[in-house]
Amino acid sequence: MLTSIIYLLIVVLMLVSSWKVYEKAGRQGWEGIIPIYNLYVMLQIINRPWWWLLIMIFVPIANIIFSIIALKEFLEKFGKGIGFTIATIFFPFITFPMLAFGDDQFKNE
Repeated sequence: MLTSIIYLLIVVLMLVSSWKVYEKAGRQGWEGIIPIYNLYVMLQIINRPWWWLLIMIFVPIANIIFSIIALKEFLEKFGKGIGFTIATIFFPFITFPMLAFGDDQFKNE
């Protein structure tokens, strides 16, 4: 029971954080919480072609590489480096709320 409550709180925290991060990136918040579509929007934000989404969904091993590259480039738009990217891969429930509720600003270069 307690595990279920903690899991639910983490899911809600991640949804709210994704909403806020996408708003900071100049998009609609709901775009950050719709599965698959949020990846498409992320690719638009980092100026990558739409077919990357197909690779990220359907091509084993390459999907991991493309996803890490996309995440790194997305976080760079907020001024974050490789260390934050690695932390986000392993601890997104910590880093995404930091990005959402912290002072980090989106830089569209």
